[in-house]
Amino acid sequence: MQNKILLVGLIWIHIFIPYTAGALEDSKLSPSIEHMRSTDIITDFLSRYHYRKFSIDDELSAAMFELYIESLDPSKSYFLASDIDQFSRYILNLDDALKLNNLTPAFEIFAVYQQRVQERMQFALEQLEHDFDFSIDEDYQLRDEDVYFLATLTEQNDLWRKRVKNDVLSLRLADKPFEEIKSTLSRRYQNVLKRTLQLDNNDIFQTYINSFAGTIDPHTSYLSPRTYDNFEIRMSLSLEGIGAILKSDGDYTVIERIVSGGPADLAGQLHAKDKIVGIAQQNEDEFTDVIGWRLDEVVELIRGPKDTRVKLRILPTSKGNDVAPEDIEIVRNKIRLEEQAAKKNIITFEDSDHKAGVITIPTFYMDFNAYQSGDKNYRSTTRDVEQLLAELATQDIDSLVLDLRSNGGGSLLEATQLAGLFIDKGPVVQVRDSSGHIEVHRDKDSGISYQGPLVVLVDRFSASASEIVSSALQDYGRAVVVGETTFGKGSVQQLIDLDRLNRKQTDNQLGQLKATIAQYFRVNGESTQHRGVVPDILFESSYDRDKYGERGLDNALPWTKISAIHKPRSFISSKTVDNLLQRHIVRTEYDEKYQALLDLYAMNNDLQNQTSLSLNQTKRELAFAERDEKRKALAKIIGIETQDEDGNPELAINPEEPIVSADDDISKDILLLEAAHISLDLGMVWDAKNQRFFADAN
Repeated sequence: MQNKILLVGLIWIHIFIPYTAGALEDSKLSPSIEHMRSTDIITDFLSRYHYRKFSIDDELSAAMFELYIESLDPSKSYFLASDIDQFSRYILNLDDALKLNNLTPAFEIFAVYQQRVQERMQFALEQLEHDFDFSIDEDYQLRDEDVYFLATLTEQNDLWRKRVKNDVLSLRLADKPFEEIKSTLSRRYQNVLKRTLQLDNNDIFQTYINSFAGTIDPHTSYLSPRTYDNFEIRMSLSLEGIGAILKSDGDYTVIERIVSGGPADLAGQLHAKDKIVGIAQQNEDEFTDVIGWRLDEVVELIRGPKDTRVKLRILPTSKGNDVAPEDIEIVRNKIRLEEQAAKKNIITFEDSDHKAGVITIPTFYMDFNAYQSGDKNYRSTTRDVEQLLAELATQDIDSLVLDLRSNGGGSLLEATQLAGLFIDKGPVVQVRDSSGHIEVHRDKDSGISYQGPLVVLVDRFSASASEIVSSALQDYGRAVVVGETTFGKGSVQQLIDLDRLNRKQTDNQLGQLKATIAQYFRVNGESTQHRGVVPDILFESSYDRDKYGERGLDNALPWTKISAIHKPRSFISSKTVDNLLQRHIVRTEYDEKYQALLDLYAMNNDLQNQTSLSLNQTKRELAFAERDEKRKALAKIIGIETQDEDGNPELAINPEEPIVSADDDISKDILLLEAAHISLDLGMVWDAKNQRFFADAN
């Protein structure tokens, strides 16, 4: 569930309280005039200007109801089936309530949710007074979207008994004594209770109105005034702090993305999908348990002055759900432009003396302050890459790899101009707004900075501007795209200040609305939305393609197509691509290191699809030991030294078996090496004299 505030943990209570219609009357939480006014403005604005045309009707009401329930109880462990049955009267009526700015259903449902969480936290605390038998063969089922709400209190109690038992076992596996375990978990559950007292009407309204926005698309959301302030803090965390983008996932704070060139990236200890369970400052020995905390509260603990240290207790995603937490330490710092700037390397294949140049682009940047001040030497992606290409030209490279992996985007202007370094002037991307108007962004400069064999390497985190560049070069037949299918974010968002739209002035601020207002399209007319850019040569992935990127988000805009605006002559024939693919298959099939990498990917897939955890300590320890032994055996084959930002192994060539020589240890990356191989294969059909590819490849 996207764009939601997790509302967990509540007031102490001693008895089971059934649903009552008067629950809201007993609560101090109720909608305000500002909430009703915000509802009016948001529904009106989105109905008029959102890119996706929609109707506020019964179908939307049913979807909104489902999203609101999911946002409150994503694990389906608080509400009972009888609660959902009681709420069913709202399923087809939320649309009518929205039109009347009536928010009563949201607060009534939340009042019941409060009661249920109070009961669960009370039960969890009581369980800590019991002894646990970890020799019994029983499993804790990890809840998923396909599981319905439990029918009886007995079933729910059994689920929570196992949940607490799993919490205890996880800390036992970290060699914590029981008194410390009891103290840690007691504080955790008490904190969940405490935090509900800090919830206010804005939290409920934001969650509810985002259930409406989320039915339209996952990137449209409402931010209350307080949340908008925290949003700015969260964004600054990627620029000053540890350099990580965080999100809430159930009770956990999860690393969504590591910012290239930031402290976390340079330290190499924290990776995408890792869960943060504890935080300590540099002079503290005791970690603060942050399971169940709000995202903004976790961010506040992580932020701090430059050059200070923060200690994080994490659950590494690469090691599964049944491992003990690990402690890491990161020095806070600002992300320097130099760390995010494009870099070049050269891979020399010693068996052939051929050289492949590599240009890595972490993001699409421009030093706007220097540009606006008239500095002729201002830094930008295009200017830096152009200089790197000139330097590589003097080093007699045979081919070039443009590495756009984990590049989440940036300046659209820079993406357009960068594509222009490899094609002659012409259209690069189309942008269609909600009115249907199409604007074409073009490379207006004639000339090409590099005309030789070109391979673009992408992965599932290549998004937005990266997809614009890779798709343009693919459509022009200028490059062979290799790697994983990209993220698939082909939409454009705008932040709207609701106070500027508020004609009926209210006493308090209304907040901000982030709305999807346009969509990107390739020059061939196809959207990059949802499908992403599909490589010409697809590398196997450690994740299910349908579960990451836009494809894994509820209500994402669908793939669509408009008219093509440019049909360039393809420089690379389909026969050439087929030939490259066959060479790739044969080469990797007999590459022991590459096959070991695929085995590691398979292990990671198994962990991601884990549906239950054994509560038998011996079995749990044996399963981890077997997995760890297999991991180490594969690591020995590959020569793994660290992990990449996605929690997968960082791949290092065994120094006893040198395959390549490269600047800055570029040889550590097996996938990049394979991309370089493909670029050199492409070079075999390159007619350097006539600056073109041969029509056929043998």
